[in-house]
Amino acid sequence: MKKLDYYVLDVFTVQRYTGNQLSVVYTPEELSLEQYHQISREFGYSETSFVHYSEVSGALEVRSFTPAGFEVNGAGHNLLGAVILALLKQWDIFKTQGDARWVAINGTPIPLNISQNNGHPFVAMKQRRAEILGNIPHARIAEAIGLDVESIGINGWESKVVKTEVSHLMVPIKDSNTLIHAIPNKALLKALSEEYDFDGFYLFSTEPSAKGYLASTRFFNPGIGIDEDPATGTAAGPLTGYLEKLGHVQKNKDHIIFQGEQTGHPSEIHVRVEDDGVMVSGSSVIVMEGNIYL
Repeated sequence: MKKLDYYVLDVFTVQRYTGNQLSVVYTPEELSLEQYHQISREFGYSETSFVHYSEVSGALEVRSFTPAGFEVNGAGHNLLGAVILALLKQWDIFKTQGDARWVAINGTPIPLNISQNNGHPFVAMKQRRAEILGNIPHARIAEAIGLDVESIGINGWESKVVKTEVSHLMVPIKDSNTLIHAIPNKALLKALSEEYDFDGFYLFSTEPSAKGYLASTRFFNPGIGIDEDPATGTAAGPLTGYLEKLGHVQKNKDHIIFQGEQTGHPSEIHVRVEDDGVMVSGSSVIVMEGNIYL
């Protein structure tokens, strides 16, 4: 019987039992695709990351899967939690990299900046510059998210499919109270994402908040088995890039996106638009660890 070490972290937070839950399994060698799927299904979190250090690439290699068996790419909570785990456990994953630190998600290198924030490890992941791929009429979206069409759109903003690492639909909602009352229809959401060729739905309100958040958000992606996600780094990057294109965000200025209130796991995603991409940042805490048997 083979035994693997596993860890569960709360990501995009510094407080246990908040943030986005992530299971991370250390795999000294590649597993079969069936084993990746079985373990991810067993944990049942929105994503499970499998990590090992590669002497060949000189980097931490990460692969991530949803409980429904979909492999996830991009610089999101699946990658952030894995990197924070390595830092907390003092794994020497940057020993050959010098100052240009990076990790790989499914073979794609992701540049990192490592720092400390109030005694917690803080990791910034570089996503590509935001690219707008198209728009979807608000009337098509309203029924799928259980809101009136008049509730969608502020400042004349359209619902756009935007991509940095992964393409998601950005849906502007008129205020935070309306955002709370969105009721997703999974079948309609899946049909829209397939028709327009994108992954998830990122509903957002830029209504001013007491804590000065850039936006309050909710994320749905039933197409890959995520009913609602507490924190979605691969959507926060595109949203920030889209808001910068709309003139709502200045380059090189730090902002925080709030997500997860409706799931009971409030999260804070730090974002900043730069000339060559979008930085998505945060911390994580370990909440449990143990062994899993194959």
